[in-house]
Amino acid sequence: MSTSEQQPLGEPRGKSKRGIFRTKSVEQSIRDTEEPEHVLKKSLTAFDLTVFGVGVVIGTGIFVLTGKVAKENAGPSVALAFVLGGIVCGLAALCYAEFASTVPVAGSAYTFSYASLGELPAWIIGWDLILELALGCAVVAVGWSGYIQSLMDNAGWHLPVVLQGTHEGRFGFDLLACILVLVLTAILVLGMKLSSRVTAVVVAIKVTVVLIVIVVGAFFITGSNYDPFIPESQGTTAGSDIQAPLIQLMFGFSPSNFGVMGIFSAAAVVFFAFIGFDIVATAAEETRNPQRDVPRGILGSLAICTLLYVAVSVVVTGMQKYTELSTDAPLADAFKATGHPFWAGLISFGAAVGLTTVCMILLLGQSRVFFAMSRDGLLPRIFSRVHPHYGTPYRSTILLGVVVAVLAGFTSIDVLAELVNIGTLFAFVVVALGVIILRRTRPDLPRAFRTPLVPLVPVLSVLASLWLMLNLTAETWVRFAVWMVVGVVVYFVYGRQHSRVP
Repeated sequence: MSTSEQQPLGEPRGKSKRGIFRTKSVEQSIRDTEEPEHVLKKSLTAFDLTVFGVGVVIGTGIFVLTGKVAKENAGPSVALAFVLGGIVCGLAALCYAEFASTVPVAGSAYTFSYASLGELPAWIIGWDLILELALGCAVVAVGWSGYIQSLMDNAGWHLPVVLQGTHEGRFGFDLLACILVLVLTAILVLGMKLSSRVTAVVVAIKVTVVLIVIVVGAFFITGSNYDPFIPESQGTTAGSDIQAPLIQLMFGFSPSNFGVMGIFSAAAVVFFAFIGFDIVATAAEETRNPQRDVPRGILGSLAICTLLYVAVSVVVTGMQKYTELSTDAPLADAFKATGHPFWAGLISFGAAVGLTTVCMILLLGQSRVFFAMSRDGLLPRIFSRVHPHYGTPYRSTILLGVVVAVLAGFTSIDVLAELVNIGTLFAFVVVALGVIILRRTRPDLPRAFRTPLVPLVPVLSVLASLWLMLNLTAETWVRFAVWMVVGVVVYFVYGRQHSRVP
Protein backbone atom coordinates (compact mmCIF):
# COMPACT_ATOMS: atom_id res chain seq x y z
CA MET A 1 0.00 0.00 0.00
CA SER A 2 1.33 3.45 -0.91
CA THR A 3 2.09 6.14 1.61
CA SER A 4 -0.86 8.18 0.43
CA GLU A 5 -3.19 5.27 1.14
CA GLN A 6 -1.75 4.58 4.58
CA GLN A 7 -1.99 8.14 5.80
CA PRO A 8 -5.47 8.90 7.19
CA LEU A 9 -7.43 11.83 5.92
CA GLY A 10 -7.76 14.71 8.32
CA GLU A 11 -7.10 18.43 8.23
CA PRO A 12 -5.78 20.05 5.06
CA ARG A 13 -2.11 19.34 4.51
CA GLY A 14 0.64 21.31 2.88
CA LYS A 15 1.62 20.90 -0.73
CA SER A 16 2.60 17.36 -1.56
CA LYS A 17 5.38 16.28 -3.88
CA ARG A 18 2.79 15.08 -6.34
CA GLY A 19 1.20 18.52 -6.36
CA ILE A 20 -1.79 19.27 -8.50
CA PHE A 21 -1.77 15.86 -10.20
CA ARG A 22 -1.95 13.80 -7.00
CA THR A 23 -4.53 11.06 -7.34
CA LYS A 24 -7.02 9.75 -4.82
CA SER A 25 -6.93 5.98 -4.63
CA VAL A 26 -10.06 3.99 -5.38
CA GLU A 27 -9.76 2.35 -1.96
CA GLN A 28 -9.69 5.75 -0.23
CA SER A 29 -12.68 6.97 -2.23
CA ILE A 30 -14.66 3.96 -1.09
CA ARG A 31 -13.53 4.37 2.55
CA ASP A 32 -14.73 7.97 2.51
CA THR A 33 -18.26 6.78 1.80
CA GLU A 34 -18.26 5.04 5.20
CA GLU A 35 -17.63 8.17 7.29
CA PRO A 36 -20.67 8.55 9.61
CA GLU A 37 -21.41 12.17 8.71
CA HIS A 38 -21.15 11.50 4.96
CA VAL A 39 -22.95 8.17 4.49
CA LEU A 40 -25.60 8.34 1.78
CA LYS A 41 -28.60 6.04 2.11
CA LYS A 42 -28.48 3.07 -0.30
CA SER A 43 -31.97 2.54 -1.70
CA LEU A 44 -31.75 2.39 -5.51
CA THR A 45 -31.98 -0.63 -7.81
CA ALA A 46 -31.14 -1.19 -11.48
CA PHE A 47 -34.77 -0.42 -12.34
CA ASP A 48 -34.60 2.91 -10.45
CA LEU A 49 -31.41 3.88 -12.28
CA THR A 50 -32.86 2.95 -15.67
CA VAL A 51 -35.91 5.07 -14.90
CA PHE A 52 -33.63 7.96 -13.92
CA GLY A 53 -31.75 7.61 -17.20
CA VAL A 54 -34.89 7.53 -19.34
CA GLY A 55 -36.39 10.33 -17.26
CA VAL A 56 -33.53 12.75 -17.90
CA VAL A 57 -32.89 11.88 -21.57
CA ILE A 58 -36.47 11.87 -22.88
CA GLY A 59 -37.46 15.54 -22.85
CA THR A 60 -38.63 17.99 -25.45
CA GLY A 61 -35.98 16.66 -27.81
CA ILE A 62 -38.10 13.69 -28.78
CA PHE A 63 -41.05 15.97 -29.56
CA VAL A 64 -39.14 18.79 -31.26
CA LEU A 65 -35.64 17.82 -32.40
CA THR A 66 -36.70 14.86 -34.51
CA GLY A 67 -38.72 16.93 -36.98
CA LYS A 68 -36.47 19.99 -36.86
CA VAL A 69 -33.37 18.04 -37.89
CA ALA A 70 -35.31 16.09 -40.53
CA LYS A 71 -36.38 19.34 -42.18
CA GLU A 72 -33.06 21.17 -41.94
CA ASN A 73 -30.34 18.52 -42.11
CA ALA A 74 -31.20 14.97 -43.13
CA GLY A 75 -34.76 14.38 -44.34
CA PRO A 76 -36.16 10.90 -43.54
CA SER A 77 -32.60 9.64 -42.97
CA VAL A 78 -32.71 11.44 -39.62
CA ALA A 79 -33.43 7.98 -38.22
CA LEU A 80 -29.89 6.97 -39.22
CA ALA A 81 -28.57 10.13 -37.54
CA PHE A 82 -30.19 9.03 -34.28
CA VAL A 83 -28.56 5.63 -34.66
CA LEU A 84 -25.16 7.30 -35.12
CA GLY A 85 -25.81 9.57 -32.13
CA GLY A 86 -26.73 6.53 -30.07
CA ILE A 87 -23.50 4.81 -31.10
CA VAL A 88 -21.41 7.82 -30.03
CA CYS A 89 -23.17 7.87 -26.67
CA GLY A 90 -22.86 4.09 -26.45
CA LEU A 91 -19.07 4.35 -26.67
CA ALA A 92 -19.08 6.84 -23.78
CA ALA A 93 -21.62 4.74 -21.86
CA LEU A 94 -19.32 1.69 -21.97
CA CYS A 95 -16.55 3.79 -20.40
CA TYR A 96 -18.89 5.20 -17.74
CA ALA A 97 -20.14 1.70 -16.94
CA GLU A 98 -16.63 0.39 -16.21
CA PHE A 99 -15.75 3.33 -13.99
CA ALA A 100 -19.06 3.23 -12.12
CA SER A 101 -18.63 -0.47 -11.36
CA THR A 102 -15.01 0.06 -10.26
CA VAL A 103 -15.47 3.27 -8.26
CA PRO A 104 -19.09 3.19 -6.97
CA VAL A 105 -18.86 6.64 -5.40
CA ALA A 106 -20.92 9.82 -5.87
CA GLY A 107 -19.48 12.37 -8.26
CA SER A 108 -19.46 10.54 -11.61
CA ALA A 109 -16.77 11.91 -13.95
CA TYR A 110 -15.26 14.02 -11.14
CA THR A 111 -14.58 10.98 -8.94
CA PHE A 112 -13.36 8.92 -11.91
CA SER A 113 -10.92 11.67 -12.89
CA TYR A 114 -9.57 11.97 -9.34
CA ALA A 115 -8.69 8.27 -9.38
CA SER A 116 -7.00 8.32 -12.77
CA LEU A 117 -5.89 11.78 -13.96
CA GLY A 118 -5.24 13.67 -10.73
CA GLU A 119 -6.63 16.44 -8.56
CA LEU A 120 -6.52 19.43 -10.94
CA PRO A 121 -8.12 17.53 -13.85
CA ALA A 122 -10.74 16.23 -11.38
CA TRP A 123 -11.44 19.75 -10.16
CA ILE A 124 -11.78 21.01 -13.73
CA ILE A 125 -14.25 18.29 -14.67
CA GLY A 126 -16.20 18.82 -11.43
CA TRP A 127 -16.35 22.55 -12.08
CA ASP A 128 -17.46 21.78 -15.62
CA LEU A 129 -20.22 19.43 -14.43
CA ILE A 130 -21.57 22.00 -11.96
CA LEU A 131 -21.93 24.50 -14.81
CA GLU A 132 -23.39 21.93 -17.20
CA LEU A 133 -26.02 20.60 -14.80
CA ALA A 134 -26.98 23.97 -13.33
CA LEU A 135 -27.52 25.58 -16.74
CA GLY A 136 -29.21 22.45 -18.07
CA CYS A 137 -31.71 22.44 -15.22
CA ALA A 138 -32.37 26.17 -15.56
CA VAL A 139 -32.93 25.91 -19.31
CA VAL A 140 -35.28 22.93 -18.96
CA ALA A 141 -37.22 24.67 -16.19
CA VAL A 142 -37.76 27.66 -18.48
CA GLY A 143 -38.94 25.32 -21.24
CA TRP A 144 -41.39 23.67 -18.82
CA SER A 145 -42.66 27.09 -17.79
CA GLY A 146 -43.32 27.91 -21.44
CA TYR A 147 -45.50 24.81 -21.86
CA ILE A 148 -47.45 25.55 -18.67
CA GLN A 149 -47.98 29.19 -19.59
CA SER A 150 -49.31 28.05 -22.97
CA LEU A 151 -51.77 25.67 -21.29
CA MET A 152 -52.81 28.44 -18.88
CA ASP A 153 -53.38 30.85 -21.77
CA ASN A 154 -55.62 28.28 -23.45
CA ALA A 155 -57.67 28.12 -20.23
CA GLY A 156 -57.90 31.91 -20.04
CA TRP A 157 -55.43 32.34 -17.17
CA HIS A 158 -52.58 34.79 -17.64
CA LEU A 159 -49.58 35.58 -15.48
CA PRO A 160 -48.47 39.21 -15.22
CA VAL A 161 -45.97 39.98 -17.99
CA VAL A 162 -43.22 40.72 -15.49
CA LEU A 163 -43.53 37.14 -14.12
CA GLN A 164 -43.40 35.41 -17.51
CA GLY A 165 -39.63 35.48 -17.81
CA THR A 166 -37.10 37.09 -20.14
CA HIS A 167 -38.19 36.83 -23.79
CA GLU A 168 -37.12 38.62 -26.97
CA GLY A 169 -35.36 41.45 -25.19
CA ARG A 170 -38.13 41.90 -22.61
CA PHE A 171 -36.77 41.53 -19.09
CA GLY A 172 -38.79 39.65 -16.50
CA PHE A 173 -38.71 36.94 -13.84
CA ASP A 174 -39.97 33.45 -14.66
CA LEU A 175 -42.01 32.64 -11.56
CA LEU A 176 -43.15 29.17 -12.68
CA ALA A 177 -39.61 28.00 -13.52
CA CYS A 178 -38.38 29.18 -10.12
CA ILE A 179 -41.22 27.42 -8.25
CA LEU A 180 -40.63 24.16 -10.14
CA VAL A 181 -36.95 24.05 -9.16
CA LEU A 182 -37.72 24.79 -5.49
CA VAL A 183 -40.40 22.06 -5.30
CA LEU A 184 -38.09 19.49 -6.89
CA THR A 185 -35.30 20.52 -4.51
CA ALA A 186 -37.59 19.78 -1.56
CA ILE A 187 -38.40 16.33 -2.98
CA LEU A 188 -34.69 15.54 -3.39
CA VAL A 189 -33.98 16.58 0.21
CA LEU A 190 -36.71 14.24 1.49
CA GLY A 191 -34.95 11.16 0.15
CA MET A 192 -33.78 9.27 -2.92
CA LYS A 193 -36.51 6.65 -2.71
CA LEU A 194 -39.21 9.31 -2.78
CA SER A 195 -37.42 10.97 -5.69
CA SER A 196 -37.24 7.67 -7.56
CA ARG A 197 -40.96 6.99 -6.99
CA VAL A 198 -41.96 10.44 -8.26
CA THR A 199 -39.66 9.97 -11.24
CA ALA A 200 -41.07 6.50 -11.97
CA VAL A 201 -44.65 7.82 -12.09
CA VAL A 202 -43.78 10.76 -14.35
CA VAL A 203 -41.57 8.65 -16.63
CA ALA A 204 -44.36 6.08 -16.97
CA ILE A 205 -46.73 8.85 -18.13
CA LYS A 206 -44.11 10.29 -20.49
CA VAL A 207 -43.13 6.99 -22.10
CA THR A 208 -46.80 5.98 -22.43
CA VAL A 209 -47.48 9.19 -24.36
CA VAL A 210 -44.47 8.53 -26.62
CA LEU A 211 -45.58 4.93 -27.30
CA ILE A 212 -49.15 6.03 -28.04
CA VAL A 213 -47.81 8.62 -30.47
CA ILE A 214 -45.66 6.00 -32.21
CA VAL A 215 -48.48 3.48 -32.50
CA VAL A 216 -51.16 5.97 -33.55
CA GLY A 217 -48.82 7.86 -35.86
CA ALA A 218 -47.94 4.62 -37.66
CA PHE A 219 -51.52 4.52 -39.04
CA PHE A 220 -51.04 7.93 -40.68
CA ILE A 221 -47.77 7.14 -42.48
CA THR A 222 -47.65 7.71 -46.23
CA GLY A 223 -44.91 5.75 -48.00
CA SER A 224 -44.21 8.47 -50.56
CA ASN A 225 -43.03 10.80 -47.78
CA TYR A 226 -39.90 8.64 -47.43
CA ASP A 227 -38.87 9.32 -51.05
CA PRO A 228 -36.08 10.28 -51.23
CA PHE A 229 -34.90 8.67 -48.00
CA ILE A 230 -31.54 10.47 -48.30
CA PRO A 231 -32.24 13.81 -50.06
CA GLU A 232 -29.72 15.28 -52.48
CA SER A 233 -26.84 17.12 -50.83
CA GLN A 234 -27.15 20.90 -50.50
CA GLY A 235 -24.17 23.11 -49.73
CA THR A 236 -24.45 25.94 -47.24
CA THR A 237 -22.44 29.10 -46.71
CA ALA A 238 -19.52 28.74 -44.33
CA GLY A 239 -19.58 31.16 -41.42
CA SER A 240 -16.66 33.47 -40.70
CA ASP A 241 -17.53 35.03 -37.35
CA ILE A 242 -17.55 33.88 -33.74
CA GLN A 243 -21.00 32.31 -34.13
CA ALA A 244 -19.75 29.88 -36.79
CA PRO A 245 -18.78 26.30 -35.81
CA LEU A 246 -15.17 26.16 -34.65
CA ILE A 247 -14.28 23.53 -37.25
CA GLN A 248 -15.29 25.93 -40.03
CA LEU A 249 -13.08 28.69 -38.64
CA MET A 250 -10.18 26.26 -38.27
CA PHE A 251 -10.33 24.57 -41.69
CA GLY A 252 -12.55 26.87 -43.75
CA PHE A 253 -14.67 24.18 -45.38
CA SER A 254 -18.26 24.74 -46.46
CA PRO A 255 -20.71 22.52 -44.55
CA SER A 256 -23.50 20.62 -46.30
CA ASN A 257 -27.02 19.52 -45.43
CA PHE A 258 -28.75 16.39 -46.68
CA GLY A 259 -26.92 13.70 -48.62
CA VAL A 260 -24.68 11.23 -46.81
CA MET A 261 -22.68 14.01 -45.13
CA GLY A 262 -25.96 15.54 -44.01
CA ILE A 263 -26.59 12.42 -41.91
CA PHE A 264 -23.33 13.06 -40.05
CA SER A 265 -24.17 16.75 -39.65
CA ALA A 266 -27.56 15.75 -38.27
CA ALA A 267 -25.90 13.26 -35.90
CA ALA A 268 -23.88 16.14 -34.41
CA VAL A 269 -27.19 17.89 -33.67
CA VAL A 270 -29.32 14.99 -32.45
CA PHE A 271 -26.53 13.77 -30.19
CA PHE A 272 -27.60 16.43 -27.73
CA ALA A 273 -30.98 14.77 -27.38
CA PHE A 274 -29.16 11.93 -25.58
CA ILE A 275 -27.51 14.13 -22.95
CA GLY A 276 -28.20 12.94 -19.43
CA PHE A 277 -27.62 9.19 -19.33
CA ASP A 278 -24.24 9.83 -17.69
CA ILE A 279 -26.01 11.32 -14.65
CA VAL A 280 -26.96 7.77 -13.65
CA ALA A 281 -23.35 7.33 -12.52
CA THR A 282 -23.72 10.13 -9.94
CA ALA A 283 -26.15 7.93 -7.98
CA ALA A 284 -23.73 4.99 -7.68
CA GLU A 285 -23.14 5.57 -3.97
CA GLU A 286 -26.87 5.39 -3.26
CA THR A 287 -27.34 2.10 -5.12
CA ARG A 288 -27.71 -1.21 -3.28
CA ASN A 289 -25.51 -3.18 -5.68
CA PRO A 290 -23.65 -0.54 -7.70
CA GLN A 291 -21.16 -2.91 -9.37
CA ARG A 292 -24.03 -4.72 -11.08
CA ASP A 293 -26.86 -2.18 -11.21
CA VAL A 294 -25.13 1.03 -12.38
CA PRO A 295 -23.84 -0.44 -15.68
CA ARG A 296 -27.31 -1.91 -16.27
CA GLY A 297 -28.94 1.45 -15.57
CA ILE A 298 -26.58 3.38 -17.88
CA LEU A 299 -26.68 0.98 -20.83
CA GLY A 300 -30.35 0.05 -20.40
CA SER A 301 -31.61 3.64 -20.35
CA LEU A 302 -29.48 4.54 -23.38
CA ALA A 303 -30.80 1.56 -25.37
CA ILE A 304 -34.44 2.41 -24.56
CA CYS A 305 -34.01 6.08 -25.47
CA THR A 306 -32.28 5.25 -28.77
CA LEU A 307 -35.13 2.94 -29.81
CA LEU A 308 -37.74 5.57 -28.93
CA TYR A 309 -35.90 8.31 -30.83
CA VAL A 310 -35.52 6.20 -33.96
CA ALA A 311 -39.18 5.13 -33.85
CA VAL A 312 -40.44 8.70 -33.43
CA SER A 313 -38.23 10.00 -36.26
CA VAL A 314 -39.56 7.27 -38.60
CA VAL A 315 -43.16 8.15 -37.68
CA VAL A 316 -42.87 11.94 -38.03
CA THR A 317 -41.12 11.81 -41.44
CA GLY A 318 -43.69 9.26 -42.62
CA MET A 319 -46.69 11.32 -41.50
CA GLN A 320 -45.63 14.52 -43.22
CA LYS A 321 -43.13 15.35 -45.98
CA TYR A 322 -39.90 16.48 -44.34
CA THR A 323 -39.94 19.75 -46.30
CA GLU A 324 -43.30 20.64 -44.74
CA LEU A 325 -42.45 19.90 -41.10
CA SER A 326 -42.52 22.80 -38.64
CA THR A 327 -39.44 23.54 -36.57
CA ASP A 328 -41.20 24.59 -33.34
CA ALA A 329 -43.43 21.58 -32.63
CA PRO A 330 -43.05 19.26 -35.63
CA LEU A 331 -44.57 16.14 -34.13
CA ALA A 332 -47.63 17.89 -32.72
CA ASP A 333 -48.06 19.87 -35.96
CA ALA A 334 -47.77 16.69 -38.03
CA PHE A 335 -50.81 15.32 -36.19
CA LYS A 336 -52.64 18.60 -36.75
CA ALA A 337 -51.80 18.43 -40.47
CA THR A 338 -53.38 14.98 -40.67
CA GLY A 339 -56.52 16.29 -38.95
CA HIS A 340 -55.97 14.92 -35.43
CA PRO A 341 -55.61 17.83 -32.97
CA PHE A 342 -56.37 15.59 -29.95
CA TRP A 343 -53.12 13.71 -30.40
CA ALA A 344 -51.28 16.99 -30.88
CA GLY A 345 -52.58 18.11 -27.48
CA LEU A 346 -51.52 14.83 -25.93
CA ILE A 347 -47.98 15.37 -27.23
CA SER A 348 -47.82 18.83 -25.63
CA PHE A 349 -49.06 17.34 -22.36
CA GLY A 350 -46.41 14.61 -22.49
CA ALA A 351 -43.66 17.14 -23.14
CA ALA A 352 -44.73 19.33 -20.22
CA VAL A 353 -44.98 16.40 -17.79
CA GLY A 354 -41.72 14.91 -18.98
CA LEU A 355 -39.67 18.02 -18.33
CA THR A 356 -40.26 17.77 -14.57
CA THR A 357 -38.17 14.61 -14.33
CA VAL A 358 -35.44 16.11 -16.49
CA CYS A 359 -35.14 19.00 -14.03
CA MET A 360 -35.18 16.73 -11.00
CA ILE A 361 -32.44 14.42 -12.23
CA LEU A 362 -30.21 17.28 -13.37
CA LEU A 363 -30.55 18.72 -9.85
CA LEU A 364 -29.76 15.30 -8.41
CA GLY A 365 -26.60 14.93 -10.47
CA GLN A 366 -25.37 18.42 -9.67
CA SER A 367 -25.85 18.06 -5.92
CA ARG A 368 -23.96 14.73 -5.88
CA VAL A 369 -20.97 16.17 -7.74
CA PHE A 370 -20.92 19.16 -5.39
CA PHE A 371 -21.24 16.81 -2.40
CA ALA A 372 -18.28 14.68 -3.57
CA MET A 373 -16.07 17.73 -4.12
CA SER A 374 -17.03 19.09 -0.72
CA ARG A 375 -16.25 15.78 0.99
CA ASP A 376 -12.77 15.90 -0.55
CA GLY A 377 -12.22 19.43 0.81
CA LEU A 378 -12.06 21.09 -2.62
CA LEU A 379 -15.25 22.95 -1.70
CA PRO A 380 -16.29 23.91 1.88
CA ARG A 381 -16.81 20.75 3.94
CA ILE A 382 -20.01 22.07 5.49
CA PHE A 383 -21.85 21.12 2.31
CA SER A 384 -20.95 17.43 2.57
CA ARG A 385 -23.01 16.77 5.71
CA VAL A 386 -25.78 14.21 5.23
CA HIS A 387 -29.22 14.66 6.81
CA PRO A 388 -29.47 12.36 9.87
CA HIS A 389 -32.98 11.17 8.96
CA TYR A 390 -33.35 11.40 5.18
CA GLY A 391 -29.79 10.31 4.34
CA THR A 392 -29.39 12.97 1.64
CA PRO A 393 -26.77 15.74 1.18
CA TYR A 394 -29.36 18.32 2.12
CA ARG A 395 -27.08 21.34 2.47
CA SER A 396 -25.58 21.09 -0.99
CA THR A 397 -28.99 20.21 -2.45
CA ILE A 398 -30.66 23.26 -0.90
CA LEU A 399 -27.81 25.62 -1.83
CA LEU A 400 -27.75 24.53 -5.46
CA GLY A 401 -31.54 24.37 -5.67
CA VAL A 402 -31.85 28.01 -4.61
CA VAL A 403 -29.09 29.10 -7.00
CA VAL A 404 -30.65 27.24 -9.93
CA ALA A 405 -34.13 28.55 -9.04
CA VAL A 406 -32.88 32.14 -9.22
CA LEU A 407 -30.94 31.36 -12.41
CA ALA A 408 -34.04 29.81 -13.98
CA GLY A 409 -36.01 32.91 -13.10
CA PHE A 410 -33.72 35.12 -15.19
CA THR A 411 -32.44 32.63 -17.79
CA SER A 412 -32.59 33.21 -21.53
CA ILE A 413 -32.53 29.77 -23.17
CA ASP A 414 -30.81 30.79 -26.39
CA VAL A 415 -27.72 32.12 -24.63
CA LEU A 416 -27.01 29.18 -22.33
CA ALA A 417 -28.12 25.98 -24.05
CA GLU A 418 -24.93 25.18 -25.98
CA LEU A 419 -22.77 25.47 -22.85
CA VAL A 420 -24.57 22.37 -21.58
CA ASN A 421 -23.53 20.47 -24.69
CA ILE A 422 -19.83 21.32 -24.61
CA GLY A 423 -19.65 20.52 -20.90
CA THR A 424 -21.11 17.05 -21.45
CA LEU A 425 -18.78 16.24 -24.33
CA PHE A 426 -15.78 17.39 -22.31
CA ALA A 427 -16.79 15.00 -19.53
CA PHE A 428 -17.06 12.17 -22.08
CA VAL A 429 -13.48 12.81 -23.23
CA VAL A 430 -12.10 12.81 -19.68
CA VAL A 431 -13.88 9.60 -18.67
CA ALA A 432 -12.71 7.74 -21.78
CA LEU A 433 -9.10 8.78 -21.16
CA GLY A 434 -9.47 7.80 -17.51
CA VAL A 435 -10.46 4.24 -18.44
CA ILE A 436 -7.24 3.81 -20.44
CA ILE A 437 -5.06 5.30 -17.70
CA LEU A 438 -6.62 3.33 -14.82
CA ARG A 439 -6.29 0.08 -16.79
CA ARG A 440 -2.55 0.74 -16.95
CA THR A 441 -1.97 2.13 -13.45
CA ARG A 442 -4.34 -0.19 -11.54
CA PRO A 443 -4.83 -3.42 -13.51
CA ASP A 444 -5.41 -5.21 -10.18
CA LEU A 445 -8.71 -3.42 -9.40
CA PRO A 446 -11.82 -5.62 -9.43
CA ARG A 447 -14.03 -4.53 -12.33
CA ALA A 448 -17.58 -5.88 -12.32
CA PHE A 449 -18.00 -4.45 -15.83
CA ARG A 450 -15.16 -4.11 -18.31
CA THR A 451 -15.27 -1.84 -21.34
CA PRO A 452 -14.61 -4.08 -24.37
CA LEU A 453 -11.73 -3.56 -26.79
CA VAL A 454 -9.67 -1.18 -24.65
CA PRO A 455 -8.04 1.11 -25.77
CA LEU A 456 -9.98 1.07 -29.08
CA VAL A 457 -13.44 1.87 -27.66
CA PRO A 458 -12.24 4.72 -25.36
CA VAL A 459 -10.15 6.20 -28.21
CA LEU A 460 -13.16 6.11 -30.54
CA SER A 461 -15.23 7.75 -27.81
CA VAL A 462 -12.67 10.56 -27.46
CA LEU A 463 -12.50 11.15 -31.21
CA ALA A 464 -16.29 11.14 -31.63
CA SER A 465 -16.76 13.56 -28.73
CA LEU A 466 -14.04 15.91 -29.99
CA TRP A 467 -15.60 15.91 -33.45
CA LEU A 468 -18.95 16.98 -32.02
CA MET A 469 -17.28 19.62 -29.84
CA LEU A 470 -15.64 21.13 -32.93
CA ASN A 471 -19.09 21.46 -34.50
CA LEU A 472 -20.12 23.86 -31.72
CA THR A 473 -19.75 27.59 -32.26
CA ALA A 474 -16.57 29.47 -31.46
CA GLU A 475 -18.63 31.70 -29.17
CA THR A 476 -19.54 28.63 -27.08
CA TRP A 477 -15.87 27.68 -26.85
CA VAL A 478 -14.98 31.18 -25.62
CA ARG A 479 -17.63 31.13 -22.89
CA PHE A 480 -16.56 27.63 -21.86
CA ALA A 481 -12.90 28.71 -21.70
CA VAL A 482 -13.80 31.68 -19.48
CA TRP A 483 -15.67 29.41 -17.05
CA MET A 484 -12.70 27.00 -16.97
CA VAL A 485 -10.24 29.84 -16.24
CA VAL A 486 -12.44 30.99 -13.35
CA GLY A 487 -12.48 27.40 -12.08
CA VAL A 488 -8.69 27.11 -12.16
CA VAL A 489 -8.38 30.35 -10.18
CA VAL A 490 -10.83 29.08 -7.54
CA TYR A 491 -8.87 25.82 -7.29
CA PHE A 492 -5.54 27.52 -6.60
CA VAL A 493 -7.08 30.06 -4.23
CA TYR A 494 -9.16 27.59 -2.20
CA GLY A 495 -9.34 23.99 -3.37
CA ARG A 496 -5.65 23.12 -3.43
CA GLN A 497 -5.07 24.52 0.06
CA HIS A 498 -8.01 22.61 1.59
CA SER A 499 -7.74 19.29 -0.24
CA ARG A 500 -7.89 16.29 2.10
CA VAL A 501 -5.81 14.12 -0.19
CA PRO A 502 -2.17 14.12 0.99
